[in-house]
Amino acid sequence: MKTALAAALLLTAALATHAQNHNVVLPYESLDSTAVDASTSSEYLAAKARWHNELAAFSRADQQQFPPPGGVVFVGSSTVRMWKSLAQDFRQVPGIIVNRGFGGSTMADCSLFARDLVVRYKPRQVLVYAGDNDLAEGRTPLQVLESFARFANTVRAELPNTRISFISVKPSPSREHLLPLVRETNNVIAAYLNRLPDSEYIDIFTPMLGADGRPRPELFRGDRLHMTDEGYRLWQSVIATRLPGAVAAAAPIAPIPVPATAPAASLP
Repeated sequence: MKTALAAALLLTAALATHAQNHNVVLPYESLDSTAVDASTSSEYLAAKARWHNELAAFSRADQQQFPPPGGVVFVGSSTVRMWKSLAQDFRQVPGIIVNRGFGGSTMADCSLFARDLVVRYKPRQVLVYAGDNDLAEGRTPLQVLESFARFANTVRAELPNTRISFISVKPSPSREHLLPLVRETNNVIAAYLNRLPDSEYIDIFTPMLGADGRPRPELFRGDRLHMTDEGYRLWQSVIATRLPGAVAAAAPIAPIPVPATAPAASLP
């Protein structure tokens, strides 16, 4: 475990150093090579075919009214897609709120579509929620970190002044067996963001745990994976403090104290 943690810290430091220097080299690329254009890669083309309907729906929405630059983009999996009150919850945030969640997606998918779903809108801030589907499909925390680094590097390379926020992977009851991997994923990404300028890690993991250290069931629907309105109110109260001009929900849910044995939100 200590060896894996040390390797993770070394990787986060290396990735953040590359990003800070505006070097979009990914960890599996040669330092003297040219970054691969995702829009022509077989991986991208396969993902585009898999998510054809969702991408087409976004395209139709853009044709009806293209979001002006300077807004805030939320991108990620079904937790974002199902946030129907997203724009209303952050109505006091200057600029438009753009929801580009597509259900069942992974952090790997988000990295492939970073230009399609983020860069083209030229937002001043992007918030991404993804990673739990990656873990459920068998990817490791370090692989999720690499995908997030690809996402962050793509955004930072083309939009150097855009703030990048990662919403921590939530503790879903249906995936409670994955909690050790969720904690590790959150920790390594938090460590990466600690070294990446104009970025942040938003911890929703901790307040979604009860006093017993387990996921709070009232925050989840019957499938024990997707959130109830109460869960989204909690998210709104946490995320609102990270957006300019936003206010917390009228009746924010007070986080339940977590036992002293709970994991830290980020690594030093």
